[in-house]
Amino acid sequence: MRSDIQPNERAFSTKEVAEEVGIATPTVRKYGQILERNGYEFLKDGDRRIFVQSDVEALIALRDTDKALDDTAKDLVNQQKDRLEESNKTEIAISDTYEKSPQNPNQLEEVLLFLVKELAATKEMNVQLTNDMSQLKITVSRLQQDHHVISSSIGNSAQKTHAKIEKLTEQQKSYYETLLQQEIEKSEFLQKELQDLRNEQKKEWHSQNEFNKRLEEAIQKPKEKWGWIFSLFQK
Repeated sequence: MRSDIQPNERAFSTKEVAEEVGIATPTVRKYGQILERNGYEFLKDGDRRIFVQSDVEALIALRDTDKALDDTAKDLVNQQKDRLEESNKTEIAISDTYEKSPQNPNQLEEVLLFLVKELAATKEMNVQLTNDMSQLKITVSRLQQDHHVISSSIGNSAQKTHAKIEKLTEQQKSYYETLLQQEIEKSEFLQKELQDLRNEQKKEWHSQNEFNKRLEEAIQKPKEKWGWIFSLFQK
């Protein structure tokens, strides 16, 4: 295992790296081959490369470089070597620290007391975090309930509004149908009245024509019979 990789550091697959860097999967493999050709070390599972954050940054550098890919790869290899050397120095320093741990019982007791206090503080912090998490869960639960109540209220209001609109629409439709029927009845009544007037007028015209005919016949008779004409006006 490379000494610059942390125990809990996230690992990326080739597909994930392609999405992270914004390049095609074959391009990831191509860049990996170029880096290895120049001495770069990848964490591997068999023949499959496993990428960590520093590897992702190396691929981004290859993607964005203006130089030849091999030249950039050599620079990245040198940077990786520097990181590995720095990591090895850190491990040696940690090892020396353990070797120089206090041998005096009093100093050891002080160290143990310090560790006990740190553990107690950590435990107290964990308890506080647990309480905070519990409170957060309660808050989230209340928010979810409130959201459900609000959603239900909105749904009920929407249903009531829709029902009112439908009712008003039906009332308006019924009102318009009533008005239309009244207008039809009025129109039919007026047409009947007009027809009656026409019939009455025809009767008047017919009577006038009959009168005119009788008058004309009476005028054409001898004078001694004009008295009969007057009898017509007396009718």
